[in-house]
Amino acid sequence: MKESGFKEVTRVDAARERLLGAVTPVEGTTTRPLAAADGRVLAEPVTAERAVPHYARAAMDGFAVRAEDTFGASGRSPAVLRERERGESVGPNEATPVHTGSELPDGADAVVMVEETDRFAGEVEVSAAVGEGENVAPVGEDVADGQPLYEAGHRLRPSDLGLLKSVGVHEAECYDRPSVGVIPTGEELVQGDPDPGEVVETNGLTVSALVERWGGRAEYRDVVTDDEAALRAAIQRDLTKDLVVTTGGSSVGERDLIPEVVDDLGELLVHGVALKPGHPCALGVVEDTPVLMLPGYPVACIVNAAQFLRPALKAAGRMPDEPFPTTAARLTRKIASAPGERTFARVRLSEADGETVATPTRASGSGVLSSVALADGWVVVADDAEGIAEGETVAVQNWEYDA
Repeated sequence: MKESGFKEVTRVDAARERLLGAVTPVEGTTTRPLAAADGRVLAEPVTAERAVPHYARAAMDGFAVRAEDTFGASGRSPAVLRERERGESVGPNEATPVHTGSELPDGADAVVMVEETDRFAGEVEVSAAVGEGENVAPVGEDVADGQPLYEAGHRLRPSDLGLLKSVGVHEAECYDRPSVGVIPTGEELVQGDPDPGEVVETNGLTVSALVERWGGRAEYRDVVTDDEAALRAAIQRDLTKDLVVTTGGSSVGERDLIPEVVDDLGELLVHGVALKPGHPCALGVVEDTPVLMLPGYPVACIVNAAQFLRPALKAAGRMPDEPFPTTAARLTRKIASAPGERTFARVRLSEADGETVATPTRASGSGVLSSVALADGWVVVADDAEGIAEGETVAVQNWEYDA
């Protein structure tokens, strides 16, 4: 495909494949305490170091008994047992009070629920028979001692951390997070209040936050002006990172110098991608370090980050590249798209007549940051589709979410 000013415009899937071919998964690992391991990827398999529960425990409030002493018990003909003190062992025709979760006393093999009993002067009347093991959580009912839990490559979640602590694991060997140098470029960019002709730098901040959310470790660099020598030095400085990301200067204009610099330092894999908004994306590799050159328009920058930076981070960090979660909704207005390009249409979600509806935002320009920041997600129009008709059910991607 060709686009004005670009030698070739590459389709999204092909561009992503070229980029991922240049990504090297991290090798470094760190032993981390569980409190600092959320979201980290295991470098080694983990097995349980003790059973859960590690003792037989009562699963109900009631009385611990020998099941055989309750055989035939009923409301009309209860079994009468001698009551022992809490914590004491259970002998023939005896019952010991227990709470849910308390250790099953020696000699007992079942628990009678408290509502099936009556107490009278040191005796317990049992009005329902129980079988051996009834209302008892045996050793290892939840997790067995030595049970395999997670394989290397599993990304730890908060529930995993709780399980690991319960089985006696207090730290985990995890892969290091992939490092990313984030370099905003453009002579017009400022970090403070802008004068006429100046623009507040937002792309670098946004991309750095996305890197952290998507499992990487970002170093948000100072703005680099549109100067070939300065851009070259900035990229070379960050070649120790696992990935380098630049924002701005990626198109084919007079001040769009980044692709040429990367091509001179290494290899330009892609320049121009068939997606909207965001054709002016470039992908390259310098000294085995992938370089992602994202467009300067904020929405185009974000769309390309989601399509290329996120999967590259996942591959570098050995993380599963799971799809974004979606919400099904009825489209309230048509979405137009040119065949041959993948369109990302920003939408707002609302409820109407008991169903979820998606309304495309009025602002469609790739420079209108509020159109994506105030949206609830986007609808993806397939490469060869000519749009989506009003009334169709669509999948709204929540692109800011990460598991």
